[in-house]
Amino acid sequence: MKVEAECAACIVNRAVAEAMEATTNPALRFRVMVELFKLLSREFKPTAVPAHLGTKRDRLIKRITGNDNPYGREKRRSNEKALKLLPYARKIVEEGYTQRERFKRACLCAIVGNIIEFHIPGHKFTYGGLRKLFRDAGKDMVIDDVNKVYELAKKAQTVLYLTDNAGEIVFDTLLVEQLKNMGVTVIVGVKGGPVLNDATVEDAEVSGMSKIADKVITTGTDAVGLMLKEFSKEFLEVYDSVDLVFAKGMGYAETLTEYKLKKPHVLLFRTKCNPVANFFGVPRDKNVAKLMM
Repeated sequence: MKVEAECAACIVNRAVAEAMEATTNPALRFRVMVELFKLLSREFKPTAVPAHLGTKRDRLIKRITGNDNPYGREKRRSNEKALKLLPYARKIVEEGYTQRERFKRACLCAIVGNIIEFHIPGHKFTYGGLRKLFRDAGKDMVIDDVNKVYELAKKAQTVLYLTDNAGEIVFDTLLVEQLKNMGVTVIVGVKGGPVLNDATVEDAEVSGMSKIADKVITTGTDAVGLMLKEFSKEFLEVYDSVDLVFAKGMGYAETLTEYKLKKPHVLLFRTKCNPVANFFGVPRDKNVAKLMM
């Protein structure tokens, strides 16, 4: 997926917010924006991928401010809020009468969790509002390949589950549990370092994912989405060996669409911005479960 004009506003808006979180020094905040505009003047072009620009922006902010985890406070809060809501979401999943129905409900809960993201222009959410979103998740589904995914998952021996955000990873545990109940070995991939509010090993521990998954690995890098050239040898060996890949969030949706995929990938995300919604031909603020072969 390539950038649209609207992506520029998002990149800049998130940079301002992140710089404010990263440092209280006005001079450093100003320098961040000066250097970001230089970056965009060089690299914001029709062939650019939004997630790649987001990665470069975040690395720039961390380098200038010296703060390698600007979203640390929000990530901790997200995990705490999500853990309090987890019993409610689990009850929705467990009310499914069949394995297929429980799998679908777990997919929907995982997608709803993707709403936990900050500083995207026009995107708003409240933790309190998640209960209603869990209940109405099916109504908001605009691409629904869950049944196809279920059939593939039943035949799979090992899957790789790529997480997105802190807080969201708590609800991902419900889908990982269902996959394991189906007899599938589940390896969960988190980011190799802080980037935005994306989940890292620490979040896998706090969310309980490290106890549920068969194994937790990192991508080996702090890149947004899939950036194979930067990923560690260990991660690439796992990625190449599994039967099926689940990929959470818009960052993976933006980048996986740039590759010729060699195995089935499942994109699970909320359309939180117009460019992503436009690319997939659906409205904004809707749920997507798309199978890519």
